[in-house]
Amino acid sequence: MTSALHTSALNSLPLLARGKVRDNYAVGNDRILMVASDRISAFDVIMGEPIPGKGALLTQLSLFWFDQLGPKGLNICPIHLTGEAPESVVSEAERAQVTGRSMLVQRLKPIPVEAVVRGYLAGSGWKEYQESRSVCGVPLPEGLMNASKLPEPIYTPAAKAEMGEHDENITFEQTVAMVGADVAAQIRDKAIALYKAAAEIALKKGIIIADTKFEFGLDKAGTVVLMDEVLTPDSSRYWPLESYVVGQNPPSYDKQFLRDWLETAQVSGKAWDKTAPAPRLPKEVIEKTAAKYQEALTRLMG
Repeated sequence: MTSALHTSALNSLPLLARGKVRDNYAVGNDRILMVASDRISAFDVIMGEPIPGKGALLTQLSLFWFDQLGPKGLNICPIHLTGEAPESVVSEAERAQVTGRSMLVQRLKPIPVEAVVRGYLAGSGWKEYQESRSVCGVPLPEGLMNASKLPEPIYTPAAKAEMGEHDENITFEQTVAMVGADVAAQIRDKAIALYKAAAEIALKKGIIIADTKFEFGLDKAGTVVLMDEVLTPDSSRYWPLESYVVGQNPPSYDKQFLRDWLETAQVSGKAWDKTAPAPRLPKEVIEKTAAKYQEALTRLMG
């Protein structure tokens, strides 16, 4: 099994923040080194055991999508990559922690909105539809089933929560109040355009992208820029096309396998309380989760 990096430790750069997966370091005043660790979270709890290779895989997928959708490809939106090698800003001794799992990016002003786009009914959206025939306030037609493809992708933004808290679904009007009409409209329109283009590319590779979330920031000129990770199994619901059946939960290339195991996990003879530290992950759960992520990468990139 590949060696894993649970937490990076770079002494040559100031640490800005540790997220659920990424450790961000300041590079001067205008750039950030984003190091994707092998940490994995579920139900907003970071597991104690890493998934070997996950950070490198997420980085490769993000770079693939930045190439497809950014200025080198369809040019739907400016992107935060600087084009510089991440290894160039750390000491020689620290390069092993950085190589293959890092991006050197522009330092932007983050827009505090998760730009969520849904192309299919799934998860919490399916539950809400059954009760109200709508998802996050967006009305939908009668007669849809679990995993149904929506007539058109819908934009259902969320307010970004503090670490360990759940993001809160909000209306488009609330995003206007938060960031202004122009920026709110730009992130909605860019998110939908990015999703549609990515969904078409993935479908040709035998993958359905059921939904995803994007993050955007503003540069010094006030331009909206696509940032963070893009269209990875951590931020998206990936389904294999050949297993897709309307009315059923399709298998997915993400951490659903881990979530399912945690739902049945026992701690001291009792079901795991999601407010408590996570149970220790067995080797087979780690390996199967790693395999799910790897399959998504292999399908998309060969």
